[in-house]
Amino acid sequence: MKKYVAEFIGTCVLTTMGCGTAMLVGCDPASGSGYLLTALAFGLSIVAMAYSIGNISGCHINPAVSLGVYLSGGIDTKDFLGYVVSQVLGGLAGAALLSAIFSLGGVPDLTGGLGSNGLAGVSGSAVAGCLVEVVLTFIFVLTILGVTSSKANHGSFAGLVIGLTLTFVHILGIGLTGTSVNPARSVGPAVFAAIGGNPEPLGSLWVFIVAPLAGAALAAAVYKFLESDEA
Repeated sequence: MKKYVAEFIGTCVLTTMGCGTAMLVGCDPASGSGYLLTALAFGLSIVAMAYSIGNISGCHINPAVSLGVYLSGGIDTKDFLGYVVSQVLGGLAGAALLSAIFSLGGVPDLTGGLGSNGLAGVSGSAVAGCLVEVVLTFIFVLTILGVTSSKANHGSFAGLVIGLTLTFVHILGIGLTGTSVNPARSVGPAVFAAIGGNPEPLGSLWVFIVAPLAGAALAAAVYKFLESDEA
């Protein structure tokens, strides 16, 4: 149970800090600063959580990461399902917290949707959005599988590497899809944006569930092949 609580807390922190920063500073690539601050907020959230809950749950805080680890044999079916439920609930809690803070404090949401993901940067193309999310999630999950492998020798630097990689994929992805690579982080803001009167993010939410999971599954398959002893 403590593992699931840790995953709930970690995903809540990631959603609150990452999406909250996007809401506060905006994510216009032309302005630059808000774009980079948002990327750093997501990456640093991973670093903070990796060194606080990593020894309890492994700090997946992302259903796509849990799927990659599950397909690689790192967790069993029970933990996979428990992790995913905890992560989605954490994403919803983070979005609820942001909704309360910004509405009660009268702070304008510069994203217009609680930092939810969308397809505006790819001209509304679901195919392009799926491709972006598959590629970015593949890079992110492949890095996690490599840096946490028993054959790796990164020691205490693993959390930093993973956080920097999340920042790295956000730098490209924010202007295209807002960068999900994490269904739980996408579900929470989309649901609470709809509750607040903006149902638009729900229309493309399937992209940010299906594509990250597909990218994670691909990463697990590729890493299993690369790590095998076969020539």
